[in-house]
Amino acid sequence: MNTIKQDTHLLASKKLIGSVISIGTDCAIVKLTITEDMIVDTYNLAHGSFVFGLADYAAMVAVNKPTVVLGKATTKFIKPVVLHDEVTASATITDNSNGKKVIVSVDVKNQNNDLVFEGEFVCFILEKHILEA
Repeated sequence: MNTIKQDTHLLASKKLIGSVISIGTDCAIVKLTITEDMIVDTYNLAHGSFVFGLADYAAMVAVNKPTVVLGKATTKFIKPVVLHDEVTASATITDNSNGKKVIVSVDVKNQNNDLVFEGEFVCFILEKHILEA
């Protein structure tokens, strides 16, 4: 995979949604370690929002445009994620034919290579930042 410079979501929290491992043409890999702050019960179950955030971040980085935003996500949580799990999101662009609408497929696996989450993320590349007047 070619290494490409990250051009979006540059201030994203590595602690909350992961660290970019690599960016390639139409793909990205992002990794997150589940910490105590992410746990919701005495079984050490992690809240699903952290895995979703990881997957969303990976999709944004795969698109890698400064004005990319998420429009829609169809997701499936497959297996629980717990304290100290190391989860890795692999994002691949599956449709970029429109130019402004980009569809990204994301799989998240744990350190045992078990699939824990999968999703399709519909992203949009805006003309300018969503908060720009």
